[in-house]
Amino acid sequence: MTIADIIMLLLAAIATAVVCTVLMVALRPLLQRYALARPNARSSHKVPTPQGAGIAVIAATLLIGGGYALTAGAAPPALLFVAAPLIALVGLVDDIRPIPVLPRLLLQALAVGLVVFAAPDDLRILPIPLAIERTLLLIGGLWFVNLVNFMDGLDLMTVAEAVPITAALAALGVAGLLPPPATIIAATLCGALLGFAPFNRPVAKVFLGDVGSLPIGLLLGWCLLELAWHGHVVAALLLPLYYLADATLTLLRRMLRGEPFWAAHRTHFYQRATDNGFTVTQVVGEVFLLNLVLAGLSGASIVSASMSAGLMLLIIGVAAVALVLRRFSQPREARASRGG
Repeated sequence: MTIADIIMLLLAAIATAVVCTVLMVALRPLLQRYALARPNARSSHKVPTPQGAGIAVIAATLLIGGGYALTAGAAPPALLFVAAPLIALVGLVDDIRPIPVLPRLLLQALAVGLVVFAAPDDLRILPIPLAIERTLLLIGGLWFVNLVNFMDGLDLMTVAEAVPITAALAALGVAGLLPPPATIIAATLCGALLGFAPFNRPVAKVFLGDVGSLPIGLLLGWCLLELAWHGHVVAALLLPLYYLADATLTLLRRMLRGEPFWAAHRTHFYQRATDNGFTVTQVVGEVFLLNLVLAGLSGASIVSASMSAGLMLLIIGVAAVALVLRRFSQPREARASRGG
């Protein structure tokens, strides 16, 4: 990218933050009236709080990101602009009146499938038949959008996760390592989340809701998939590694215990951390710092251009995530006895 391109990308991110903030202010009274999230078994909040701020985040991202991409001649796939609103609509309905599990998953799979199966055939990751790879990506994408939703259960948690990821993706794009369409979407999504952050800092005045977390997962997943499709699989795994580990290990643990894993719960590592004496600020702060480390490791894996070095960096990333998960799962007394 030229200096002019970088400046325009930065301006697009700033514009998205401003548009998101304006939409947040305009929407909040409406959300307060019609979309209150009342505390339940999964909740970390204690009082009814309006949800649905994801409308502002996604609208700003698609409006500014899509508009800028079109004018820059770097338009993302058209179906991305169908899939993101579709999955946002599913989330919006589910926020207001819960949708049964099966139709909800089918609609989410449709949105993910629009992105995965519409990609050119030459975009490949594994040396296996294309239909099998795309089916695996569909399943993985469906899991990814849901795990982003599952992990959006604490003030600023999605910001602490997605801002480092999107900022890293934008930086990789500036370096020419990510295609311009994904770079633009990553940068503007980062800007939108920064515009949302002041409203969601503890104690949050408003939540994203499924209308935000699901399409954020879809857009993040597409950007990471573009990174993997262009030869940087280890980097694409490292960037979301904390979310992947927390959500997947929690799901497996609940399945092994015979628990209804689809039901609301408070057993994610980040939720157990607050039960174990961590403040919300401490939890999201540690997640944010961990994601900065993972972003650095992902960049190093690309620079190294070596499979053995990439695997070593992935192992270091796994160890860093494991350390944070272990801290989150320990009671305060156990941490104190170990000096942590």
